[in-house]
Amino acid sequence: MTYYLVDGSEENFYTAVFDAYKDNDCIITSERNVQLGLGFEVKDVITDGEKAKRVKTKLNALDRGAEEDVSLLLRSDSALKESVAFDYIKLIIANRGAVRSMLANPTVIEMTTLRTRVFGEAHRMKGLLRFMENANGVLYAPYSPDNDITEILALHFAARFSGKQFVIHDVKRKIAAMFDGEEIVMTGAGDAEIYLSEYESYFQNLWKQYYNSVNIASRPHPKQMRGSMPVRYWKFLPEKK
Repeated sequence: MTYYLVDGSEENFYTAVFDAYKDNDCIITSERNVQLGLGFEVKDVITDGEKAKRVKTKLNALDRGAEEDVSLLLRSDSALKESVAFDYIKLIIANRGAVRSMLANPTVIEMTTLRTRVFGEAHRMKGLLRFMENANGVLYAPYSPDNDITEILALHFAARFSGKQFVIHDVKRKIAAMFDGEEIVMTGAGDAEIYLSEYESYFQNLWKQYYNSVNIASRPHPKQMRGSMPVRYWKFLPEKK
């Protein structure tokens, strides 16, 4: 069996699909801590824009929505995401058209499950992400999502905050989306030390006062709170600090 190791980018994945398509005994993965047995071969995939383009052109000709499906799959936190995406592409090509309605097919089931998790988390974070204004007037939002959804959120908030500068910081993956009011740039980002504006500090305190005033201390409801707001998000909420 051959392991095609990819770097996590879409272009590199599509290059791997091109190289591995006719290999009947292979796995595409970005997991580098794979325990290999005897007879296993490892190939590090080198990104080739032309190969990636040819795969995407073929895919779009058969199913215009498939590229979006694959993009969401590759943002999943599942160790099997590339393998599922590869099987999904091969299934589309074998059937010469869209297959997402084949709900009894194991590959389609797995694709739908992972896609829904990514899309669902991105949808939730559009309402849960908390921005803070720093001393320079830039909005800053740290968070730690399960899936790699920072670019999706940046596109959403760039449309909402027209002309406003902001940074969305995935502290788990150490990446950030920076928007200067016109363009989004994805970049690496480690720990950040943020100095809040006086305006921001005032409103955070105001929000905490409101939260405390509507909370009934004698009637705690932690189970309902966890159901409405997963605990892993609490550390980024001013009212829970």
